[in-house]
Amino acid sequence: MGQDSKDSLFPHERVREEQDLLMSDVSQAIASGRSIICHAPTGLGKTAAVLGPALAYAIKNGLTVFFLTPRHTQHRIVLETTRLINERYRLSIKSVDIIGKRWMCPAVAGFTSSAAFADFCRSQREEGKCEYYSKTLSKGKLSLEARLVLKQLKNLGNVHAEQVAELCSNSDICSYEILLRLAKSATLVVADYYHIFNPSVSASFLSKTDKDISQSIIIVDEAHNLPGRVRELLTERLSTFMIGRAVKEAKRAGYRETLKLVKSIGNALLSLLPENVPECIINRDEFISRLSGLNDYKDIISNLRDIAEEVIKSQKESSIGAIARFLEVWAGPDEGFVRIISRGRSRFGEFTALSYNCLDPALATQGVLREAHSAVMMSGTLLPTELYRDILGFGEGVDEKVYKSPFPKKNRLALVLPLATTRYKARNPREFERIALICASIVNFVPGNSAVFFPSYYLRDQVNRFFSPNSEKTVFLEQPGMDKAERADMLSRFAGYAKQGAVLLGVVSGSFGEGVDFANNLLKCVVIVGLPLQQPDLQTKALIDYYDKKFSKGWDYGYVFPAFNKALQSAGRCIRSETDRGVLVFLDERYAWPNYKRCFPPDWNIKITRDYQGEVKGFFNT
Repeated sequence: MGQDSKDSLFPHERVREEQDLLMSDVSQAIASGRSIICHAPTGLGKTAAVLGPALAYAIKNGLTVFFLTPRHTQHRIVLETTRLINERYRLSIKSVDIIGKRWMCPAVAGFTSSAAFADFCRSQREEGKCEYYSKTLSKGKLSLEARLVLKQLKNLGNVHAEQVAELCSNSDICSYEILLRLAKSATLVVADYYHIFNPSVSASFLSKTDKDISQSIIIVDEAHNLPGRVRELLTERLSTFMIGRAVKEAKRAGYRETLKLVKSIGNALLSLLPENVPECIINRDEFISRLSGLNDYKDIISNLRDIAEEVIKSQKESSIGAIARFLEVWAGPDEGFVRIISRGRSRFGEFTALSYNCLDPALATQGVLREAHSAVMMSGTLLPTELYRDILGFGEGVDEKVYKSPFPKKNRLALVLPLATTRYKARNPREFERIALICASIVNFVPGNSAVFFPSYYLRDQVNRFFSPNSEKTVFLEQPGMDKAERADMLSRFAGYAKQGAVLLGVVSGSFGEGVDFANNLLKCVVIVGLPLQQPDLQTKALIDYYDKKFSKGWDYGYVFPAFNKALQSAGRCIRSETDRGVLVFLDERYAWPNYKRCFPPDWNIKITRDYQGEVKGFFNT
C-alpha cells in the first residue's frame, strides 16, 4: 500500500494497484481542500478506497463526511465498510443512514409525491394530530421514551435506517426525528442527493443535524446521475391530470369558489398551446396574464394554499395544494430554466402539461461544492470529466482523474459493428430485420445469457418481430414502468436460464439498463443497438443552446455525452467482477464515426469489425 494504512483507513488486507492510486489521489485532494472527480470503473472498490481517506481526515479535523447515494442497497455497503474500518483499526466512528422521511413514516401509503407528504406531515404536526411526533417531542424537547430509544441506538455505533424504524415503531415515536438527532454526533452520514443538493430540504436538514457544509467532505456515488437528479428536483409541472384531481377534490369538499378558480386555471393552461402543435416554449407572463382576470397572482396562490390546508385535515394529499406549489415556483427566475407547454399521452390518456424545467444543475450544486471542504465525485461513467466539472459548477479547485479497469483485458471483447443503424431516416422493416438477424446470430452462439438494449421500446418491438423467430433462446421482454417487485421477479427467472442461456430485450433508459447488478457472470454478452439519441425535443434544444452560450459545448454537453453515457452504463451490466468474461457489441455505424468513437473509455480497446461471428466465436472458444 502506497501510504500509511492509518491515514487511509483501508478496511481490507489487500489493495489493488489502481485502488491504491485512487486512495492516494483522494487523500491528497482532501488534505489540500480541493475536490476531485474520479472516473473509476466497476470493480475498482471505490467505496472502500474513498471512504477510508475521507473518514481519516474528518476524524483528525473534526469534519463530517456525507456519503450521498441514490441506492438504498448502497447505504448498507457503506455502513458495513465503516464497521470493518472500526474493527480493523479499533475505532468507534459513529455513522448513521438517513432515508427520506416519506419512506419511514407509517402514514406514507397513498402519496404521489414527496412534496405532498411534506405538506401532510407539517399539517399533522402543527395540528397536534401526529401521535408519533407528539410522543417524540414536547415543546421542542425529546420525551423520556424518545431519549431511551436514542440512547439504545447510540450504543450501536453504526445505525441503519431500518433498525431505527423498527425500534421506534415499538414505542410509537417518530423514527425520522430520532435519525436527525443521531446524525448530530455522527462523523459519517449516509444520505440521498436531495438531503444536500435540494435547496428546499438541505437548509432544514443541516440545521436539525447541527451540520455545516463548510465543515464537511461530500462523497457523491454514481455521480453521473447527479446532474439529471438535480434538474428533476428543481423542475415543476402542472398537468390537466392534476387539474382534474383538484376539480374532484373541490367538488367533494363543496368549495364552489375554489372549483371555479381551478377550472379557470385549467382553461388558461389549455389556451397556451395552439391546435396541432405538440409543444412550444412560452414565457412566464404568458401564463400569469391569463390568470390576471381571476385575482391577484399572489392572492390566488394564498387562497389555494388555505383551501389545501383545510383539505389535508380530512385526507392525506391535496391536488389543490399541488397547483399552489406550481404557481409559486412558476414565478421563479428565467436564467437556467425553460418553460414549455406540451401535449402528450400516458397510460391514463391524453394530457396537456405546463413545465418549468431546470436546465442548469449548478444552480443547486455550485454553492454547495465550493463551500464544502472537499467533494469527491465517483462513478464508472464520468467521461469526459470536464463535462461534470463544468455543468456542476466546480470552478478551478478540482482535480480530474481517470482510472483503469481492474479487470483483466483478456476477459472483455468490445466490438463496434458498422453494419446497421437506427438513424431516423434509415428506419424501415428491412433495416429492422437486418439488426434482428445480426443480434440473433450473436446471442445464439453465446454460451449463456445475453441482453440486447435499444434506444426505445418502439425500436425494440420493431426489431423483435424479426428477432424472436430467429432466436434459439428464450426471450424476456422488459416492460415499461416495471416496479421493484416486477424487476426482481424477471431477474430471478432470467437467472434460472444461466446454463442454457436466454436473452433479455430491454431499453437503455429502462429497468435493467442501469442500477441492476447481474452478478456471478449472469450476462455473457450485451448488445447495444443504436445510439440512444432521441429526436431533440424543445427541452433538449434549450439545453444545447444554454450550454452553447455558457461553455460553447452545447451539442456535446446537452446531447451527445449524456446519451453516450447511457449506452456505456447499459454495456457495463456485463462484466461485474474480475473473474467475469463477456462480449460488448455496439451495433450502429455511428459508433465508428470519430465524433462518437472518442466517447469510449480509452482502456476498452474498441475493435471495429464486420466479422462479428468470427470475433465472438474466437473469444468464447479460448
